[in-house]
Amino acid sequence: MFNDLSAYWVLAGRLLFAAAAGAAVGLNRELAGKPAGLRTHALVALGAAGVCAVALTLTGDPSSTSRVVQGVVAGVGFIGGGVILHNAQGVQGLTTASSIWVVAAVGIAAGLGLWQAATLITLVALFVLVAGEVADGVIRRIRR
Repeated sequence: MFNDLSAYWVLAGRLLFAAAAGAAVGLNRELAGKPAGLRTHALVALGAAGVCAVALTLTGDPSSTSRVVQGVVAGVGFIGGGVILHNAQGVQGLTTASSIWVVAAVGIAAGLGLWQAATLITLVALFVLVAGEVADGVIRRIRR
């Protein structure tokens, strides 16, 4: 599979980047006391990157990985669905489910070697989570 050591290091970089980016988003959820935190997000991103990297290695063609990407997106949807709860107070877990889905996209991009896309997705997700928390606080104060 790895005829030269450089291919191994490229793969390692993709997987490590995906895990680190997922962990960055997961840290935000962890600090907010949400059920799916750093480890969950890091593992989802790592898994998505691993599956895509393997598919890319087997085919050598990024366009032929579309079925793998589709499977990752659908599978991660089930994981995200597991953190959504409906109770008398309303619906909880939508942001965490969404962040899990987003880190899967980060993993897909990293696994396919799309560094810029993976970085931008991570940065925008972190911005939305942090700025969104601030905006939610302002909106709550206005409603009172």
